[in-house]
Amino acid sequence: MKKLRIAVLFGGCSSEYSVSLQSAHAVLAHLDKTRYAPLPVGITPEGDWLLYSGGIDALLDDSWRQNAACCEPCLLSPSRSRRALRTLGRAPAEYPVDAVFPVLHGPNGEDGRVQGLVELAGIPLVGCGTLASALAMDKHRAHLLAAAAGVPGPRGRVFGPDALPEQLAAAAGALGWPVFVKPVRAGSSYGVSRVTGPEGLEAAAALARRYDREIMIEEAVPGFEVGCAVLGREVLTLGLVDEIELAGDFYDYAEKYTPAGSRIHLPARLSARDTERVLAAGTAVYRALGCSGFARVDLFFTPEGKILLNEVNTIPGFTAHSRYPNMMKAAGLSFAALLDKLIEQEVQP
Repeated sequence: MKKLRIAVLFGGCSSEYSVSLQSAHAVLAHLDKTRYAPLPVGITPEGDWLLYSGGIDALLDDSWRQNAACCEPCLLSPSRSRRALRTLGRAPAEYPVDAVFPVLHGPNGEDGRVQGLVELAGIPLVGCGTLASALAMDKHRAHLLAAAAGVPGPRGRVFGPDALPEQLAAAAGALGWPVFVKPVRAGSSYGVSRVTGPEGLEAAAALARRYDREIMIEEAVPGFEVGCAVLGREVLTLGLVDEIELAGDFYDYAEKYTPAGSRIHLPARLSARDTERVLAAGTAVYRALGCSGFARVDLFFTPEGKILLNEVNTIPGFTAHSRYPNMMKAAGLSFAALLDKLIEQEVQP
């Protein structure tokens, strides 16, 4: 059987570069080498594309790009007749590509830009397409579409780069302290602050603007966060719902990626009826944004049993201990079987 050649993209021009390396390492380690011939393509923080031929463990400490002999400049050909990855060294070569699997997090990787390039080239894409990726990265517009589908988000306001401090303060005061200040387009909780009073608002806004021109001020939602893992196009496979038990005030970067972080309950500590409601809400949001392939829909569950959208991750963390693979594992899909299913949705051997 001919092996499928899968271009696995990792790294990227994003604050989530290091998270991508961890995810890509796990994906490359678990791909069935009897079925797939992976082409690891690293994108440096400066935006250079490099076909990487070295050991995958070098991704874990970001030493992969230090070995020039294993890194060859490359590009994805936009020509639909070629569907190939082309190297740009002294002896240029062309590698036909059966599918592209972007294991990229955050802006310039998860926001539709890379997806648009792949779709322009006519190559099967593992994961959400251009529109869904762009919408999901934009929390404000994702909330508008989700609300139209019956799943509202928290109360909040969006401000552009010219908003005055007194406008931010008035909005926060109307929502009631504490509030959350966050970039409209970012991930892994970068640029997000919990603000308990007017004195912290200006610094929080400045931090959020480091990651995006538009910022959001949202009410703090009581209760806890739950996740809905979705896979598929027309027919959907749903993972078990998980629940985040916070160690601190909110689910920030440290809570997500350090050993002292939050505790994840899988399955969530919900009744069967409430679990079904969460799955229905997650599915509705997935459909409303036009998602396909896979995504993790993060929702708030309030003490009154109300379900609100937090955000949608079209390329959630993909390490062996990340939430999405574990939610699918709990539903009966091993990591390797999950990767098979994701790829098989797009291209058949």
